[in-house]
Amino acid sequence: MEKINDIICIEGFGADSNCFLMDNILIDTGTGMNKEYLYQKIKECELNPDDISMIVNTHCHFDHAGGNYLFPEAEVAIHEKDAQYIENDNDPLTAGFMFGKSLERHDVDIKLKEGDKIANFEVLHTPGHTPGGISLWDGEVLISGDTVFANGGFGRLDIGGNLEEMNDSFKKLQKLEVEYLLPGHGPWTNQGKSHVELAHQMLFSF
Repeated sequence: MEKINDIICIEGFGADSNCFLMDNILIDTGTGMNKEYLYQKIKECELNPDDISMIVNTHCHFDHAGGNYLFPEAEVAIHEKDAQYIENDNDPLTAGFMFGKSLERHDVDIKLKEGDKIANFEVLHTPGHTPGGISLWDGEVLISGDTVFANGGFGRLDIGGNLEEMNDSFKKLQKLEVEYLLPGHGPWTNQGKSHVELAHQMLFSF
């Protein structure tokens, strides 16, 4: 596993999102359908799954929040606009229907908003893929969920998405001097700013 600054990058397995580990905080949990894989990766970091004290979901979709149940003692944090979908485990905006599943854990402990802090990261509200999508920013690293991927990609807009909101989110992210881009799926990159700009250009051809 690659470590970028203090962040351990756990590549998504199958349909799982990428997960990012900062000390005992886990950013996203995948689908929960590959329990042993995720547990093993955490153990390779010299942690036990029970050591995870907080889960931060970048948004409410099943491939990012379905694994929350794997960490029953951890607090769950998600943006206030996506919390309602997590709390209603069968809500179509969780996209669980795409996997023939529903969320096994749907409690929310912390409802995030713009400007909140997670460790040394600032919460940025970056809707477009979902109403409450967030990115996390520390001045160098952007953990972007499904707002923006490497190589010009961005999250689909047909399950709770909004083109105008996505455009506004890209405008916000383009103001940042992003070095490392850590997205919810696919590879991460150390040329983050150019990849954010490329993705914004691609949005206009959508």
